[in-house]
Amino acid sequence: MCGIVGYVGTDHAKEKIIDGLKRLEYRGYDSAGIALPINGKIQVQKAVGEIKNLEAKIASPDFDAPVGIGHTRWATHGKPTEINAHPHLNEEETVAIVHNGIIENYQEIREWLATEYGIKFKSETDSEVIAHLIGLFYNGDLLDAVNKAVAEMRGAYAIAAIAADEPDKIVAVRKDAPLIAGIGDGFNFIASDIPAVLKYVRDVYLIENNETVVLTKDEIVIYDENGNKVDREVYVVNWKADAADKADYDHYMLKEIHEQPAVISETLMSRLNPDDSIRLDDISLTKEDIDNINKIYIVACGTAYHAGLVGKMVIEKMAHIPVEIDVASEFRYRDTFIDDKTLFIAISQSGETLDTLAALRDAKDRGARILSVVNAVGSSIARESHDVFYTLAGPEVAVASTKAYTTQLICMYLIGLYMGSTKGTIDKEYYNYMLGELKALPAKVNKVIENEPVIKELAERYHYRDNVFFIGRGLDSGVSYEGSLKLKEISYIHSFAIAAGELKHGTIALMDSDTLVVALATQDKLYEKMVSNIVEVQARGARIIGLAKEGKTEIEKTSDEVIYIPQCADEVAPVLAVVPLQIFAYYVALEKGCNIDKPKNLAKSVTVE
Repeated sequence: MCGIVGYVGTDHAKEKIIDGLKRLEYRGYDSAGIALPINGKIQVQKAVGEIKNLEAKIASPDFDAPVGIGHTRWATHGKPTEINAHPHLNEEETVAIVHNGIIENYQEIREWLATEYGIKFKSETDSEVIAHLIGLFYNGDLLDAVNKAVAEMRGAYAIAAIAADEPDKIVAVRKDAPLIAGIGDGFNFIASDIPAVLKYVRDVYLIENNETVVLTKDEIVIYDENGNKVDREVYVVNWKADAADKADYDHYMLKEIHEQPAVISETLMSRLNPDDSIRLDDISLTKEDIDNINKIYIVACGTAYHAGLVGKMVIEKMAHIPVEIDVASEFRYRDTFIDDKTLFIAISQSGETLDTLAALRDAKDRGARILSVVNAVGSSIARESHDVFYTLAGPEVAVASTKAYTTQLICMYLIGLYMGSTKGTIDKEYYNYMLGELKALPAKVNKVIENEPVIKELAERYHYRDNVFFIGRGLDSGVSYEGSLKLKEISYIHSFAIAAGELKHGTIALMDSDTLVVALATQDKLYEKMVSNIVEVQARGARIIGLAKEGKTEIEKTSDEVIYIPQCADEVAPVLAVVPLQIFAYYVALEKGCNIDKPKNLAKSVTVE
């Protein structure tokens, strides 16, 4: 959530900043703004709504400079208004800042500044105190003023600041919120994520926690929390130039759905040796290490949590180790049993999810080994883990995750197979069978996508429904949660998922002729029981869309509509079953005229608790 872009160069900072902010739109925002030092003063323009509203206000060629900072805000403290939008200024309007994160003690600082110095605040935000603090401490040295201001603050932040008296530099600082510096030739960038600068640079510095960075057009200097210069290795971004573009698709989400066969193949095949043994990147889990693990915790949020639901069942089946799955926001407040025999698996698309990061740190402090499954190379979760397993999904721009989820599932299968084969809890025959099933997935996912016109028709037929239930058993129950989430987050339909066996314990009271039920029945061992559950809701008048494997035509007797997926092992069915649910959600949202890639109130990367 929120986006920061700063540019220091020789000309036209405005166009680079705006371009970078557009490339960060996936993070979610409700207002935008830009600050430039022009003729000895800092000029600020802000707008509520889309970035195009800001562009209209800064169209004049007089509003430009070779240095500037910009921001897209996702409201936390204060409503989405121009006053609350970033950048914020100090009273003298000599310092401007942009900020991602939360300043936890902002009320205390605000009262102190108002009482001791008579400072009057214009906004409702926590961020405005940063500008006033820096302005208070500023004495011709922006770096010194930022450091003194940071010493007064508690919380999570990425901050970029400019000063009217030093119009050739940007000073930025990071604590628990992502920040990178892009390295150019005669120009440099600061940003909250790599896509913002990818059009202009491919060499970046990944800024670590509690580090401060000073940018001029010719130099980037990084300091640690003690003021010592840091010699940082350059990270070279190898994404394709068009990886974050929509190409010929109407929406990023649809493009990313269609990319799934390719990214599933990349995530899988790049981890297989010529003899079909698995290598988990640079992860070194020996048989002794695995035998020493007596418990696994999988912790994540949202879609990543749903991948963990599948991962729990897969790892328990293959490695015979008990696995607990928990949402990260609750994990830290439980009395969990963690020690040096615990493996903690953090799953996060962005690698910056603050709740997951906080849970990771708690588990790490108590001796757990940390294995993270992330998509963003060099992200905070990746850097703070003992071991990292990258999903190789490439940049995912749509807020509603699709390809990140399916590649997370592939990682779960690979981890389970690796641990099971190394530990000896699965035999060679089962290992080869499962590997064959995984290798067949890209072609089978492509076959599901080819069924898109049929799924689109269903979306057109049922998009007006106000209540939709997703039900399933076993692995299907985890997929049901993800299918429900996809529908509710982009179409705003009230959607609910539940394990099908739980229906009779209360939820069946909600079933009537106005209810649509999406019933997943892909698990062969549970197929008959699932059909019985479908009959239960059918008897209450609900309309039913069944989802089953090809050949399971009995489901047509109890369902109004049926979507079929290719035959596969039960274990890998979640990868195939989720794709029609993604497509269904997309076309329902399209029928309703929703903003599919940027749904209201949501952000791609949630960097606050």
